[in-house]
Amino acid sequence: QVQLVESGGGLVQPGGSLRLSCAASGSIFSFSLMEWYRQAPGKQRELVAGISRGGSTNYADSVNGRFTISRDNAKRAVYLQMNSLKPEDTAVYYCRFRIPTSDYWGQGTQVTVSS
Repeated sequence: QVQLVESGGGLVQPGGSLRLSCAASGSIFSFSLMEWYRQAPGKQRELVAGISRGGSTNYADSVNGRFTISRDNAKRAVYLQMNSLKPEDTAVYYCRFRIPTSDYWGQGTQVTVSS
């Protein structure tokens, strides 16, 4: 069994920064893909960023150049550095870890961008 625990969400003013973290515990020690998703009220969950075991990254167009995803394989953790935050970034952010046969989701952390 695998559990993912997220942290780092909160309230920030437009233009500010936040860093989200997500760490795994349990019996799986290697994940092929680590991702961040978000879901705003009334909207579908969307992929924000992903990073492979080898470090290849991809980003949604809406966050490219402002957000940076990184991972620490030894700690089984993924991070999302979010800069130049906008009100439209307000959402619940979820991490997702994948192995070839399954995937695991965190419980979500709220990010609110407001003055």
